[in-house]
Amino acid sequence: MNYYHPVKIGNIELKGNIFLAPVAGYSDSAFRSVCVQNGACFTYTEMVSAEALVRKNQKTEVLMARACNEKAYSVQIFGGEEDVMAQAAQIVLEKTHCECIDINCGCPVPKIIKSGAGSALTRDPDRLYKITKAVKDSAGDVPVSVKIRSGWDKPGINWKETSQAALEAGVSAITIHPRTRAQGYEGHSDWGIMKALVEFVDKKVPVFGSGDLFKPEDARRMLEETGVDAVMFARGAMGNPFIFKDTTSLLTTGSYTPVPADVRVRTGFEELARLVSDTNEQHACLEMRKRFAAYSKGIENGAALRAQIVHAQTVDDYKKIFETVLNNCKQ
Repeated sequence: MNYYHPVKIGNIELKGNIFLAPVAGYSDSAFRSVCVQNGACFTYTEMVSAEALVRKNQKTEVLMARACNEKAYSVQIFGGEEDVMAQAAQIVLEKTHCECIDINCGCPVPKIIKSGAGSALTRDPDRLYKITKAVKDSAGDVPVSVKIRSGWDKPGINWKETSQAALEAGVSAITIHPRTRAQGYEGHSDWGIMKALVEFVDKKVPVFGSGDLFKPEDARRMLEETGVDAVMFARGAMGNPFIFKDTTSLLTTGSYTPVPADVRVRTGFEELARLVSDTNEQHACLEMRKRFAAYSKGIENGAALRAQIVHAQTVDDYKKIFETVLNNCKQ
């Protein structure tokens, strides 16, 4: 079976089914750009506060910016009030002209839940329906999707009710991370629930899978075992945007070749340069500490590199830290 294939989200036609998930504090335009460069077929912004958009918070607008090489992407928004979410959807389309709007119905972070957003919506499918319908009506022809969890906690697993509410509201796709809100990111995601959702939706809209995808083989197994239409890498793409092309290669040829250390480092510098351009050197260099730490995993003497990375403050600092790695690769 050909597990790598085109996908449609409403009126969007995508060439492949290997996606980058919305990752809070990580998937800005700089990171998304290197993911697209390395084969991501579709990307999502980190979640954007509907309330902040309506209040015209300029920092929030930066989160939505299209990456230089993104032909199609989705802006993910979160909120607990249908009128605010509807207004936010209009602002998103005015400011970005994105191809899709995604509604976060899964974030387990307490401050998000307290606002009635994220995973709080899994406790109230009726409100999930109203919010999704309001966004859908506001977005017009632009497809709207939702990302859900399996439920609030183990006794409150209700993915069937929440996905039914989303379908009735007119969504064009459903993504599921099959952990409960109570699990957070601990334990294992239940791919059996993912498979059951695919069967429940019965091809009315595409279903995308997220959760426990850390290497190309995980993506192939998810596609084989669950029947999802696309897989969505989150933590597995941190420091490894190459996972998209590696997965594509595995699905289409049966194998892949991991990139060498110098390519990992140079890609990190490309991301840094784009982040400096989007913000400023100080912010970019502080932000890239965690990202270069992730890029350094698997590189010889990686622990020693990470001990220096946590102190880097300028682009030149990073150049000095990785000078030996790049010079060794030239030999």
